[in-house]
Amino acid sequence: MSPPKVVAFGGGHGLSASLAALRRVTPHLTAVVTVGDDGGSSGVIRSELGVLPPGDLRMALAALAGDDDRAQLWAQVCQHRFGGEGTLAGHPVGNLLLVGLNQILDSPVASLDMVGSLLGCVGRVLPLSTGPIDIVADVVGLDPADPGEIQEVRGQVAVATTPGQVVGVRLDPSSVDACPEAVDAVLDADWVVFGPGSWFTSVIPHLLVPGIAKAVATTTARCCLTLNMSAQTGETEGFSPTTHLEVLAAHAPDLRVDVVLAARRATKDGMASLQAGAAGLGAELFVAHLGADQSVPMHDPQLLAAAYQSIFTAEQDGRRGHSAWR
Repeated sequence: MSPPKVVAFGGGHGLSASLAALRRVTPHLTAVVTVGDDGGSSGVIRSELGVLPPGDLRMALAALAGDDDRAQLWAQVCQHRFGGEGTLAGHPVGNLLLVGLNQILDSPVASLDMVGSLLGCVGRVLPLSTGPIDIVADVVGLDPADPGEIQEVRGQVAVATTPGQVVGVRLDPSSVDACPEAVDAVLDADWVVFGPGSWFTSVIPHLLVPGIAKAVATTTARCCLTLNMSAQTGETEGFSPTTHLEVLAAHAPDLRVDVVLAARRATKDGMASLQAGAAGLGAELFVAHLGADQSVPMHDPQLLAAAYQSIFTAEQDGRRGHSAWR
């Protein structure tokens, strides 16, 4: 059986973890990266130049860099941040490289492909949309005098770090155009993978871009949703794994999922509820040991790769006989 064509959606460290695993399973890999970042180096570059924020795109490229010494050196260069206290302090070299190439080539996709070639990437990195987006959240609990009042919080960093409770997110502009190459990749895929990652700022935004939502709804590819190993402080604090599924369904009611992948440590307090939540999305639940150190809620690339391999190669009739399938 030939390796499947996989499209992985996300951003930041969550997508990097997914890519580090998926590259062990297939070379036919496309990363579609959210472009809502407005903090740090990306925020400065986006504000000053009006371009796609490059940080999450850079991280995805580094995660897919080749294994040879040359590729790893270039990956290290791209990830290197300038020190000191000057204008360039804190800026990663890769961010500046992507922006410089984009100004020369006048194409973010061509720029990503060029850096991908330089890094010998396994697969391809694409932006979610053709222009930057703002993530806008409705948040409760910000006013002690009226904790039920809904207030608007704007920007990825502000949403991810809000002390309140996020009850919903949307994009501005809401009609942002999807990257055409990303749409084509989804329509040609065997599997699409969402998560792990920041739920409201890295996972759900992909399904709020009309062109991507339509492609995911119409593709013949199967869909795997990878849950986080724990709730995220601020953004999803207090959320159970089932709550993550519920808010995803509320934001993308047309989404149909085939498999929900969950870490064993995340299901110990609510297996029946999580099974029901997965079934509500039309999915089966696959539970596996995904963390090398159970005291730290981080996905281990090798264990996550093994889980993806099992999911991608499982035959329909064989699933029910495997203890990981619920």
